[in-house]
Parts: sequence; structure tokens; C-alpha cells
Amino acid sequence: MIFRQVPVGTFQNFAYVIGDESTRKAAIVDPGWEVDKLLQICAEMKLTVVYVINTHSHHDHVGGNDAMSTRTGAKIAMHASSRLRKDIAVKDGDTIEIGTIKVKVLHTPGHCPDHICLLFDGKILTGDTLFVGECGRTDLPGSSPSDMYDSLNKLLKLEDSIEVYPGHDYGIKKSSTIGYERQNNYTLKSRSREDFIRFMGQP
Repeated sequence: MIFRQVPVGTFQNFAYVIGDESTRKAAIVDPGWEVDKLLQICAEMKLTVVYVINTHSHHDHVGGNDAMSTRTGAKIAMHASSRLRKDIAVKDGDTIEIGTIKVKVLHTPGHCPDHICLLFDGKILTGDTLFVGECGRTDLPGSSPSDMYDSLNKLLKLEDSIEVYPGHDYGIKKSSTIGYERQNNYTLKSRSREDFIRFMGQP
């Protein structure tokens, strides 16, 4: 498997390239910015972009969707509840196949109703649900601290060895593991739902 974490844009975003070595098919996750940079990386590795996958519909994660799709013919995959243009509507438990790579979709609302995480090959792309040492905001339109509580607990059911790759470079390092976050992320401290909602600053 080919895997690249790519810093893009002005909000400390990460986009990701997932490529299959045998078929040279690839997906670009969250091309919010710098489409040329992402396409250049794929060209250098002789990858054909067949999918654009968005963890959620906020502008800084989808801003390059149309340009990327137009220039490559890639199909855009998003959660079914997203109101943005998409070619593939996914739901919790679905699988997206990138050549021989099978990417499992986990619906993780909280930061945004249509948020998904992507689990494959011992890695999870967590978008704006889980950062290194932090979790996503729940004070935006459509956000829900109660949903975030459920989504974080869903992620905590994963094995400690799963590598965590977030949607922004907000932590002390660019990636971690579920085990590291379980031990070090203060937002994941054991709390009741009501305590978590209060913790997130909601009335």
C-alpha cells in the first residue's frame, strides 16, 4: 500500500493519498486545498485517482472536490446525509475498494452530522472527530456533543495498535495510535454522557 499524509492549506489541514501498489489506483481524502500539489504527488508515484473521499462536508475538507473530480474523473464519496454533490453515498459499515485495499466506513457524527472515519490496513483517518490529544469542536451548526460522545466511544473500541491520522495538525505530533490517545487524550477521559456534554461547554 502507498500512503501519504500531506499538509495542505492555511488551517493546518491534512489531506491523504491512499494508493494500491498492484493496480496503481488511488483515493485522495479531504482535498480541501492545493489540488495541484496532491495531483503532483500522485503523478510522481504513477497513481490514477479514482476516488475523492471526504470525512465531512466542511469547506476546508471539500474545497478541491470539483477541481479534483474534473481533472481526474474521480468519483466523490461522502456520507449519505451530506447535502453536497457526490457520486457515491456511503453509510456506517460500508466498504470502499481502492484496488485491493478495502476501506471501512465508520459514521462518526458530532463535529458534523455527515462525518465519517476511514479504517484500513491498521490505520484510521479520523478527520475532525479525533485529533492527537484533542477532539473536534461541537459548537458549530449541526454539531452535537452527545453524538461526539458516542463517536469517540466507537473509536475507543478499536485496538490500541490502530494508527490515528487526523484531519488537522493540531497536536504535539502528526499522528498517534488509539492506545496513545486512550492514555493521553484528556477528551477521552471516562465520563458519563451528561458530564461530557458539560465538559464540551454545552448548556
